[in-house]
This record gives sequence, structure tokens and C-alpha cells, in this order.
Amino acid sequence: MSIKVAVPRETAEGERRVAMESSVIAKLGKLGAEVLVEAGAGSAAHIPDAAFTGATIVPSAAELYQQADIVLKVQPPSAEEIALLKEGDVLIGSLQPYKFPELVAALKAKNITAYAMELIPRISRAQAMDVLSSQAAVAGYKAAIMGSDLCPRFFPMLTTAAGTIRPSKVIVIGAGVAGLQAIATARRLGAVVEGYDVRSATKEQVQSLGAKFIELGIKAEGAGGYARELTAEEKQQQQDELAKHIATADVLITTAAVPGRPSPKIIPESTVDGMKSGAIIIDLAAEGGGNCTLTQPGQTIVHNGVTIHAPLNVPSQVPVHASEMYAKNLFNFLSPMLKDGQYQPDFEDEVIAGALLTHGGKIMNESIRQLVEGAA
Repeated sequence: MSIKVAVPRETAEGERRVAMESSVIAKLGKLGAEVLVEAGAGSAAHIPDAAFTGATIVPSAAELYQQADIVLKVQPPSAEEIALLKEGDVLIGSLQPYKFPELVAALKAKNITAYAMELIPRISRAQAMDVLSSQAAVAGYKAAIMGSDLCPRFFPMLTTAAGTIRPSKVIVIGAGVAGLQAIATARRLGAVVEGYDVRSATKEQVQSLGAKFIELGIKAEGAGGYARELTAEEKQQQQDELAKHIATADVLITTAAVPGRPSPKIIPESTVDGMKSGAIIIDLAAEGGGNCTLTQPGQTIVHNGVTIHAPLNVPSQVPVHASEMYAKNLFNFLSPMLKDGQYQPDFEDEVIAGALLTHGGKIMNESIRQLVEGAA
């Protein structure tokens, strides 16, 4: 009897993505798995049930979970969804364990084998499974589009009968996947772009996209491709020097975020006060509280003529391609665990072990185990 991989309709407010797409269904079928999709699971992403070729469409979530062996999700499960899971089921998704420790405790109590995709080690072999990178690319693209939409000025230089219009200047803080995609998109839209990151190794990447790299003399390379936390003196130096550059920006896009931790506050109110009237801040770090001290997550505010836009769940705003990329990440992670239509994980594998959140009634990730036990 083949393993059943189930994809429910997302229940989180505002979520438009779905954890499956047609090419992945075919690939899972070749591995001997049967794919079940809840009716309407892709409707918010403009993917009708008929597009899930090769999958069995199940009319309700209750029936879907009753048949499921492995459940694929985008957002963490609600308490109601955890109640529908059967003891011993496998759950794979972006589970946000640092944000929802109570859900981790519930998964442990129900003996669910849960994998958190954001815990996958950021090593070369796991790049094709990296949902943080794939969804950050979507967010970075969308951030530049948001900036151009809100900006009261043209992005490109225009030569018209009325004279020449100078291009807008876009500054991007953070040269990770989201920042680099924002830089590339802003450049395609014709803006003059500058990029900054405390990791000096990103300089060549920024320049390769046609942007100027802002150098402040602060280096903060850290483990896993992330930046280390700056000292108080370094933070102040960073803010003071960045403020001079930001004062010239028409659009500022900030992307500095570390999963599971509050976003660093690198844009103080004084810096915003020094920006030109009509300038735009797109704070992509709003999920973690934002990079600007004035940011109100999920809101758009105006401070002294500067618009601060702090969108949440940005990848969900591009649901078709975000879902496609996410589904392929899930397949690349799951496929090594499927052999002859059966679930056979190798818990000694670095990638599988790294993503393993709960198993056998235990919390397998040590830092999250301490967080949950502390919360309890």
C-alpha cells in the first residue's frame, strides 16, 4: 500500500499559497506516493482543483487528515489541524517553532514526526530545499515593486519633450537573498541602486547586479551565512554613517532579519527625520518587528512626509510562483525519504536530522526544546 501525501487548504488568515503544484504530483507518483489535495486548496493561488493533475481531490479537511500519512503545509498548523492529525503522522512545513512553542508542545504530545523547513542546515546540498531562500526571493522582488508603486517619482530616467527626468535612488539594506532580488528588480525598473550589508563578502554580489556597495568599515560575518550581532558601538557607528546615505534615497528597502529572533533596529527615528519628503521605506523585516523603530508591522504610516510600509507574509502576494517554488522545496526534501512508495527516513542524514522538530514524543531540536520547556 503506497504512502499517502496530503495537502490541506491553508487556514491562516491572508495565506494564499498552497504546498503543491502539478509537476511535484507527477514526481511523487513516480516514487510510489499517492497525493491527496483538499478541495479548494489552491483557489487563493488561482490554482483550480483540475490543475492538480494526478492527485485525488478530497472534499473536506477532516477526510483528508483521516487518510493522510504525510501532511505538507505552508503555514504552521492551527490547534484544530493538530487535533485532526493522527498519532504517528508526518508533518512537513514552515512551522515557525520559535514563534509558536505551544504548537511544538502539542505536536510532541500527539507523537507527530514534524519537520520544520526553516531549520534545514544552510549547506550546499540543501539549497534546493531552502524555503527561506525561495520565499525571500519572492519577497525581495515584491518589495521593489511596492517601492515603485508607492514612490511619487519615476524609477527610470526619462527623456521627454518637457525635459529629462532624473532616475530615483533606491537603497537596499541587507544583501541576502531578499536584498539581492530587490536590488536586481529595482535595477530592472531603471532606478539607481545602492546596497549595504555588514557582511563584506556580499560586496561583489551587490556590484554584480549593477548596484553601488555602501562601505562603512563595519564587518560582521557570522555562522550559517548570517551576520553576527553588532556591539553597541558598532550599531551606533552603523546608524550614523548610514543616515548620510539614506538621506538621499527616494526608496529605502530594509531586509535585515534572522529567523526566530527580533529584527535588528538599524533605522532610528532620527534617520527617518533626515529623509526627503515623499521618500518611501519598505520594511521587509516587519515579521520580526521591523528594521525601523517607527515600523508598525502590517501597517502603512506616514512620518514627517516619509511613508513607512511594513507588509507581512509578502510571498503570499505572489501566490502562483511562490507556491510553485515552495512545493519544489518540499519535494526535494521529502523525496530522499520515500523508497518504493514507503516513508523510510535516514535520521543520521545531516539535512533530515537538522529539520527534525518532534519525533517519538520528543522535541528533537535542543534550542527549541529548551524554549518549549521554559514556556511550559
